[in-house]
Amino acid sequence: MSEGQIAEEQKRAVAERAKGYCEYCRCQARFSPDSFSVEHIMPRSRRGTAELSNLALSCQGCNNRKYTSVEALDPLTGEIAPLYHPRQQPWTDHFTWNPDYTLILGLTPTGRATIEKLQLNRAGVINLRRVLRSFGEHPLQGTEISRANR
Repeated sequence: MSEGQIAEEQKRAVAERAKGYCEYCRCQARFSPDSFSVEHIMPRSRRGTAELSNLALSCQGCNNRKYTSVEALDPLTGEIAPLYHPRQQPWTDHFTWNPDYTLILGLTPTGRATIEKLQLNRAGVINLRRVLRSFGEHPLQGTEISRANR
């Protein structure tokens, strides 16, 4: 296996650690029409490794939009901000949900830049959240859902 490739046991460990949801948009793999990937948070092209501390479970929508990016424009300030790093930062430090749990809201430049770059509130994701919420399946129990519920 070449350097940077992810072993099957690492993929299983990452998926288990993520509890079946995208570590960015919080979509659940079991309800997603798209496949999920184990992605390099710091991309291989930027010397990221295949260590567990640099791997995250990501839906294909978030993975494709992130690609090799590690920073993006904060739409509020117009300044460049680092993207959210699931291994180093608690999700609730940068994001929260709106009252009906259909939209992810950015609390920080990192949160806002990540929402914008990865399009965490894409139409299909919002629709899926709305339907799952009506069946009591969103947000996942046991995951961070807001600062108030920490």
